[in-house]
Amino acid sequence: MEHNIKRIAVFASGRGTNAQNLISFFSKNDTGRVVLVLSDKKEAGVISRVKDMGVEIVVFSREELLGGTVLSVLKEKGIDFIVLAGFLKMVPMDIIEKYHGRIVNIHPSLLPKYGGRGMYGMNIHRAVIENRERESGITIHHVSPVCDDGDIIFQTSVEITDRDTPESLAAKISCLEMEHFPRVVEKIISGLDLQS
Repeated sequence: MEHNIKRIAVFASGRGTNAQNLISFFSKNDTGRVVLVLSDKKEAGVISRVKDMGVEIVVFSREELLGGTVLSVLKEKGIDFIVLAGFLKMVPMDIIEKYHGRIVNIHPSLLPKYGGRGMYGMNIHRAVIENRERESGITIHHVSPVCDDGDIIFQTSVEITDRDTPESLAAKISCLEMEHFPRVVEKIISGLDLQS
């Protein structure tokens, strides 16, 4: 039933592999549809990666994020749910409050380990390898006003061997993201009551 399909916005700052994966997954799915990709970097890889996928793209400045313009765009487009997929800015309170319980992030470590400021991308994988961790993984969590501190929804892990490098660990983590992220988002939005 068309009117029950949730409208999803994806925020991304980087290459956009997760954004692309989410768009593809939900293009064949009746629970949701990615209708908007937002980025704070006009040169981000995500823009060229998704530009031919039939999804509107909005690039915004820090001032537009903090000044309410981005929230206005989300409301105007009728967005029901927000996914942060490699988005490196803190989300302002007006968006967190408006989308309470309807905004999630994916983080490439097993939070609370290797979370917080500066902990993103290869920085995380290098730190994990340097500290000789035996496992790492992904965490999907609700977004709160504190960086990487919202309630954890889902975690899954991968073993780290003595042969792993930050690059090989990044590849393993990417596989986990591709496999699990869309399905977890689907499960969350399937249970959303948008009347609240």
